[in-house]
Amino acid sequence: MTFKEKLQSEKFLITAELFPPKGTDVGSFLRRAQAIKGLDAVNVTDNQRASMRAGSLAMCKLLLDMGIEPILQLACRDKNRIALQSELLSAAILGINNVLILSGDHPDSGEYKGTKSVYDLDTTQLIKTARLLETGFDLAGKKLSGSPKFCVGAVVNPSASPRELQTIMFEKKICAGAEFFQTQSVFDAAQYKTFYDKIKHLNAPIIAGVTLIKSAKFMNILQTLPGIDIPQKIQDRINNAKDELAEGIKICSETIEDLRSFGRGVHIMAIGMEEHIPEIISGLL
Repeated sequence: MTFKEKLQSEKFLITAELFPPKGTDVGSFLRRAQAIKGLDAVNVTDNQRASMRAGSLAMCKLLLDMGIEPILQLACRDKNRIALQSELLSAAILGINNVLILSGDHPDSGEYKGTKSVYDLDTTQLIKTARLLETGFDLAGKKLSGSPKFCVGAVVNPSASPRELQTIMFEKKICAGAEFFQTQSVFDAAQYKTFYDKIKHLNAPIIAGVTLIKSAKFMNILQTLPGIDIPQKIQDRINNAKDELAEGIKICSETIEDLRSFGRGVHIMAIGMEEHIPEIISGLL
């Protein structure tokens, strides 16, 4: 069963994400991928945090060759409409049909401060572009020689303020052709359910993001990122833990169990600690 088919089923989905190497040595990437083989799909990030890395497309092909269904992340930040369409067609040629479309972190958040952003198309426009390519035409109205078929996803941030704006953007992306959504990190399942209940009637599968807090230092970094809201009780648990990683794994597992009671799935962001994902989800399998 493909990821697209699973989205249309009642299955509770478990996805994760990997970040590409900063260089040509893919050994660590492949080892981390092997640790999570068997999940429903695996995202490959696109220069996350505006940090230059190997391309998502190449790494997705490596996952595909391993028997792992990849989700190509494609950021609007770095490419114009010519390059974005080219990337989508290239993905389809390689057999990579799942695409998660997002804006991308602003360059000022990475090591290339002052770099010019592109944003020739916004996320809604790029979703529409993917759907247009499926009809056999490009944005210039030129006919394609063979057309792709995609499973198109987008992102939503349940912690962003104002939430009404997130709801509006969510609806716009559905209308543009988004088939599924993944969220920013959720640390409070009850708070997330309030948001989820307001938009679940739109019937788009939403896969809640959960992040493994591997240390107090890492938690402090997370809290500086936009849209991240870590409840005080979780902060206290990590800060008071004798083994911060073990406590983080436990918190992640508990959050997933809470989300399982009403959500469609979880997207696990272990950020270099993917070997612990089997332990995190052991109670769900």
